[in-house]
Order: sequence, then structure tokens, then C-alpha cells
Amino acid sequence: MLGKIKTKQEKGEIIAYSESAVVNNAAVVEYCRISMAALSGSTAGLLGLTGLYGFGFYIFAVFGLWAMLLLKAGGQWKKYFISRRNLLTSGFFGGLFVSFIYDFYMVWYMYTD
Repeated sequence: MLGKIKTKQEKGEIIAYSESAVVNNAAVVEYCRISMAALSGSTAGLLGLTGLYGFGFYIFAVFGLWAMLLLKAGGQWKKYFISRRNLLTSGFFGGLFVSFIYDFYMVWYMYTD
């Protein structure tokens, strides 16, 4: 039996979400976020962006992915995600760690050859 997640609207109405759909959407977003972190970390490493510049590049990539996901969902993003803030902040530090590892590897690889 599928569970439901309930949230309240401003007018007191309750909107029910399918738990399996919410979990599936979160898994797809997490896959996109990890792929973006790997690509942005590799790109930052190849460009030699380290320190605050590399962190700024990662922040730019996170906001870029967030904007692309909201554009893809269109004006009815509430059908797919519970909140925009959660979509932006979930998995932030995990993606930052993946980006750090790729950045570290690419910088190490460039300077050891």
C-alpha cells in the first residue's frame, strides 16, 4: 500500500502527495546533483579553480541545476516537489564532498605529470 505525505496550503486545504512519487523524484534529483557535482568538480579542477574560486564555481553550478530543474518542471513545480527550498538545499554537502574529491584529483593529476 502506498503512503501519502500531507502538506497544508495557506487556506487550510491539505494536499496529499504520493510517497513513492516523492521518493522517486528525490532519487532522480540526487542522481542529477551527484552528476553535476562530478562534472563541476572536474571542470573546476581542469580550470585550476581552487579555494574560494572553486567553491564559488560549485555554488554557481548548484544554482544552475536548481534553475534548470525548476524550468523543466515549469510553473507547476508543486506537482513534483514539496518545496523549492528543499530542492535547493538537499544534498548540498554531499555534492560538495564529491566536487571536492574530483577537484582534488584533477589538480593533483595536473601537477604530478
